[in-house]
Amino acid sequence: MKPVDLHKLWPSESTKFTPWLAENLDLLGEKLGMNLTLVKTEASVGTLSADILAEDGEGNRVIIENQLGRTDHDHLGKLIAYMANLEAKVAVWITGDPRPEHETAVHWLNEILPDDTALYLVKLEAYCIGESPPAPLLTIVAGPSPEAKQIGKQQKEWAESHRLRFEFWKQLLERARKKTTLHANISPSKDSFVSAGAGKSGFSWVYTILRKKAKVELYIDTGETEKNKRIFDQLFAQKEQIEEAFGEPLRWERRDDRQSCSIVKWLDCGGLQDQEEWSAIQDKMIDAMVRLEKALRPHLNALQV
Repeated sequence: MKPVDLHKLWPSESTKFTPWLAENLDLLGEKLGMNLTLVKTEASVGTLSADILAEDGEGNRVIIENQLGRTDHDHLGKLIAYMANLEAKVAVWITGDPRPEHETAVHWLNEILPDDTALYLVKLEAYCIGESPPAPLLTIVAGPSPEAKQIGKQQKEWAESHRLRFEFWKQLLERARKKTTLHANISPSKDSFVSAGAGKSGFSWVYTILRKKAKVELYIDTGETEKNKRIFDQLFAQKEQIEEAFGEPLRWERRDDRQSCSIVKWLDCGGLQDQEEWSAIQDKMIDAMVRLEKALRPHLNALQV
């Protein structure tokens, strides 16, 4: 097999290759697994025009943009514009030399596009065997896949979770400032927790919100495992007094297999998914945090470390 220069086979992209492809859409359709039918060439989009507008077997619009040379940003931008303005479900970018960064971009776009849309990057080559006429070879370089769609779905879910957590913490911190100064200087976060120093190095007051439940805690991590355990043991020795002052039992997590320790109150009042109950959940978390700090503060001040 001998490679053939695409520009020798099709001297003009617009007047030679595009008409040829329009007459041979079955070759591209076979590679993509689609039954493609030509609608028109040079489909107008404002002052621009898509090389080929076609339809698949279900009547969905398919945009095809040709570039015999190396891929560039201009063609990628045009392809997206054509896809949006012509309301196409599929876009195909045919090129003789796909750049790695554009391959990555197509993979990324397939992750974030709706499930019923797809973008393909197809490499075009031509070969001849002996004295035979040149024959085109189409290879899909990047396209949609179940894995890509699943990644995109997860990313959207993560983005939504980040947005919800940020809004939850914004509301909680605003409500908390009316009752305590513990987290007065803390900004909302997209994480599942927000924390503030407890006035001693290695101690933090932490709020945590999960999908179905929430908790408040004193988190202990001075950076030294043995020191953390000594501190925890001193506080645990005052367990009855602390829990009496708090008003409820607490969960004492020494965590012998980890560096840190915690004194925790889990709240079965709902979680991030219960948006209609956010106000009540936040009030219970704030109340528990205020009581936890009040119950522990005298013992923290008296620590011998």
